[in-house]
Amino acid sequence: MANGEATKRAAIDLGTNTCLLLILAPDGAILHDESNTVRLGEDLGRTGVFSEAAMQRTLATLLAYTGTLNRHGIPCSDVVAVSTASGRNAKNAAQFFQKVKSETGISFRILSGDEEALATFLGADPGPDDCVIDIGGGSTEVVTGSHAISIGMGSVNLTEQFLKSDPVTDQEFWQLEDQVDELLADAMKRFDPLPKRGIAVAGTATTLASLQLALPKFDRTQIDAMHLSVGDLHRWVEDLKWRTNSEREKIPGMEASRAPVILAGAVILWRFLAVAKIPSIRVSTRGLRFGVLHKKFVTA
Repeated sequence: MANGEATKRAAIDLGTNTCLLLILAPDGAILHDESNTVRLGEDLGRTGVFSEAAMQRTLATLLAYTGTLNRHGIPCSDVVAVSTASGRNAKNAAQFFQKVKSETGISFRILSGDEEALATFLGADPGPDDCVIDIGGGSTEVVTGSHAISIGMGSVNLTEQFLKSDPVTDQEFWQLEDQVDELLADAMKRFDPLPKRGIAVAGTATTLASLQLALPKFDRTQIDAMHLSVGDLHRWVEDLKWRTNSEREKIPGMEASRAPVILAGAVILWRFLAVAKIPSIRVSTRGLRFGVLHKKFVTA
């Protein structure tokens, strides 16, 4: 191992829809930041377990990540690897993560909702008046400096529960919107006062920023400077809901793997701003994978 390599840090964030690998230099500079859609939580709401196909997809991605880690001189046993909502909910999660450890050397920790919220908040590097919202595939975290809430709704589980047509029907959309509003209204009762400003992290927010900017490819610099208003989000919801999945894939800035679940995620973010009465929100490419490497999280 080359001198200084041991002080590099790596984190893996395995969510319901995506699996992300982050490698930081000793000074905190980003050396590698990769995201792949694995859909580990596919059909989890109906079956209660990870499917064999989903586990194979995820394991293949993790095996590829071991090659990247080896090239950076980072032992797989040193990686801070975490699972979120899908790991909390799948009945066969323990067996799956034991198999992952035996085949890759990577040990996963399943975060509680409160732990996920704290790590997300720390990773976003918020200001004193900011709240952070992380819309995942299976849950949504809303966090301030004094409150942390994990809500059991995400872009994947809401899509599977409500949006079964392609394109979606009005009835499906209205049922989804009513459910999101109900869950958000209940969650926001715990914030007193309501947050004044917001930061949105994770794939739903960064995809919507990419769409707003019509980016031909992912551009961290442009996305991190982006603000989305309630009106921006409402317009994207209206645009996305009448399109088929294949039509969404063709929108500049859209990743094909995100197209099937982006509408549900966009509704969550739009309705969050409306319920919290926040006029616009800043988008950040940071989040959970940064937070689990934060010293305040490691020692919490």
